[in-house]
Amino acid sequence: MGIPKPLVQLNQLFIVVSVLAALLFFKFILFIPFVIGVYTLITKKNPVILLGKKMLKKPLSQYIMEDKDQQLFNQWIATVCLGLSITFFQLGLHSLAYVFSIMVLLAAGIALMGFCVGCFIRFRFMMWKHKRSLLK
Repeated sequence: MGIPKPLVQLNQLFIVVSVLAALLFFKFILFIPFVIGVYTLITKKNPVILLGKKMLKKPLSQYIMEDKDQQLFNQWIATVCLGLSITFFQLGLHSLAYVFSIMVLLAAGIALMGFCVGCFIRFRFMMWKHKRSLLK
């Protein structure tokens, strides 16, 4: 079963807002999407999406669905990048910390506009694996 697109967009908006707030105000805000990301990857349940389900007006089946495995892949990328950003801030490597935070911010923002960077990466990876299997 997929995830309704409005819930995926809610999660993307949450990431954009929280990372932007962290970069503009308090860096410790990065822990919020990071912890939610780790929780999501461990349990396969995203608290933002679970809370958002209560706001949907139509039955889930009436929404365009997004692939759950793809969303977990995207969450994995975002969580790793946020973890690296937090680590680099702690180590005083602020330039690298900003690079990883901004990458997450841009990827989630671009996804809200309709192009999924994580989807592109996963598609290219799957194509590479398929071509490699043909050569064996």
